[in-house]
Amino acid sequence: MIYTVSLQGIKSCQLKGFFVGWPNPPQPKTHLKLLKSSHRVVLALDETTNQVVGFITAISDGVLSAYIPLLEVLPEYQNQGVGAQLVKIMLQELNDIYMIDLLCDEHLQSYYAKLGMMKSHGMLIRNFAKQSGN
Repeated sequence: MIYTVSLQGIKSCQLKGFFVGWPNPPQPKTHLKLLKSSHRVVLALDETTNQVVGFITAISDGVLSAYIPLLEVLPEYQNQGVGAQLVKIMLQELNDIYMIDLLCDEHLQSYYAKLGMMKSHGMLIRNFAKQSGN
């Protein structure tokens, strides 16, 4: 597995298969756009296929706060430590930021706790009509 913080050379055709279970998933072209618009990004690439098999993004003011909105690993690469490595690299990338927030479903809280994060409470709005990014 190759991990990179660079989008250099990444094309939308390398971003297929993500957002499993989303009713209105972003298409690969929109996915690439959201990666390019992120403050930080970490990618996992399969070195034999050169396909992106996992990614994590962060948005930030670059001073005090950052938010990790997306962590995705293709189903066939899950449970192999890819997601954990993506989180570890992202947290290193953000180590000069005071607060790093992430919202997740309750069943995922123990996963993130093992990676050094602590449980919190939050509020949110989801506009599912805009889920595809279009």
